[in-house]
Amino acid sequence: MDPSPAFDAFSGRRRTVIILILGGVWALSSFATDLFLPAMPAAAAALGASESAVALNITALLIGLGVGQLLAGPVSDSRGRRPVLLAGLVVFTAAALVCVLAPGVEVFITVRLVQGMAAAVGVAISNAVVTDYKRGRDAARMLSWMIVIGGVAPIVASLSGAQMLRLVGWTGPFYLLAGIGLFFLVLTTVGLPESLPPERRVTGGLRVSVRIMVGLSRERVFMGYALTAALAYTTFFAYLSGSSFVYQQVYGVSPTTYSLLFAVNSLGLLAAGRLNHRLLARYSPARLLGAALAANALAGVGVLVAALSPGLGLWAMEVPMFVIVATLGVIYPDLTALALSLHPEVAGTAAAYFGTLRLGLGAAATMAIGIGGVVTAGAVAVEVMVSAAAALALFAVVSRRIRSQRVLLDLPEEVSSDVPPA
Repeated sequence: MDPSPAFDAFSGRRRTVIILILGGVWALSSFATDLFLPAMPAAAAALGASESAVALNITALLIGLGVGQLLAGPVSDSRGRRPVLLAGLVVFTAAALVCVLAPGVEVFITVRLVQGMAAAVGVAISNAVVTDYKRGRDAARMLSWMIVIGGVAPIVASLSGAQMLRLVGWTGPFYLLAGIGLFFLVLTTVGLPESLPPERRVTGGLRVSVRIMVGLSRERVFMGYALTAALAYTTFFAYLSGSSFVYQQVYGVSPTTYSLLFAVNSLGLLAAGRLNHRLLARYSPARLLGAALAANALAGVGVLVAALSPGLGLWAMEVPMFVIVATLGVIYPDLTALALSLHPEVAGTAAAYFGTLRLGLGAAATMAIGIGGVVTAGAVAVEVMVSAAAALALFAVVSRRIRSQRVLLDLPEEVSSDVPPA
């Protein structure tokens, strides 16, 4: 199916608003994880739970992100993008308030699972909306803008989370999450049009969705993209789940210093997303992916060296971690665009399946970090290195099969229609 021409018909201001909304709701999962990271040690003490038990809230969130996409994507293919997104924002906001009232770690983890499912709606719908409007390289460039916008979320979240921890305690980040959810609920209500008209919607319910996913599972190129993304993101999930404990307890940094370092790493993600948008005017997504995955794998080796040689100090760990985070600014938009451009006619279901595979492996892998009840630098480093190397190796295999895949060319940077000219 041809992409919808409606996006190019919007005014420059309207296109900007739409991309801001898509980037914001895509970043809900980042807000949900990153705001709480500085407070994890304090939450463990307040809830009377072990570090590994509290770290499982990230695992629960990731599982919710995977399951939620499986529900949101197919439903949006049949009911439209906008109503599904609005429902997800309502649940996300409510879950944040319930987390404040959690009496114990078991209830807390359960509610985080629900919140992850709600945040997943933003991930699935934003990716599907982009695919409704764009294909191939155009889609990668639009997704890169979402990365730039979403890259602000970890910076704001990490710094705000530390301050909310200091002012309110471990529940402070969840009050802020409720406010963020409410803000995007209002903004989506007034500013996001429906991108999937009724005549392009898929009918047939769950049975058809399952059949589509089974078909996608048999496609080597799609699965190659999805599993490469899953392995690359496992390095990031290891960083999310373990860095708070490693930085604060192994290297002795304060929650505020940790938040600053986290913000610096997030700036790398933002910068890489912006650079990727520009480079896509000259290079194919596949070529940029190869370079980003190679840098990611090299950084994984650096993380392992730092973990095995603690005498090297904090910066020996921080520099490769910065690269791990920054390279996702290229890996995420380019892999997503290539995968979803294969099946734009079922963008919601394809986005959901792609996202679930990506997040599912990451959620499973984070469980290994806290084996024995303590999060160690060695466990984080091994997971980072192995996942990054495996992602590079798998993409090398997939790249042999995609040489003939047609990559749609974009207009030059200065007249590109994905965003209004600067």
